[in-house]
Amino acid sequence: MSPNVLAWVALFIAGLLEVGWALALKASHGFSRPLPTATFIVLIFGSMGLLAYAIRTLPLGTAYAIWTGIGVLGSVACGILFWGEGLSLLRLASVAMLVLGMAGLKLTS
Repeated sequence: MSPNVLAWVALFIAGLLEVGWALALKASHGFSRPLPTATFIVLIFGSMGLLAYAIRTLPLGTAYAIWTGIGVLGSVACGILFWGEGLSLLRLASVAMLVLGMAGLKLTS
């Protein structure tokens, strides 16, 4: 597998780990619960480590935008599915614009 492909795979996994650490952060209740707090620490280090690996090959702006975009998309989806956060047309349109922006950055990299 080429270094470029590995960097994109690492970036995708880093984005998924970002969703995980965001969920663990919420579950930690302000770092007052040990297991979610420990999970947060492990996932954030893994996410940052993979992001650091990815930006050795990929453009920083593109990689960072896609990493945060995956985190935002996953966090919004989990908020809607697990915590009853609202789902409106404007919210869906905003998420769609985020996805289009990420696709545009990927296509121009």
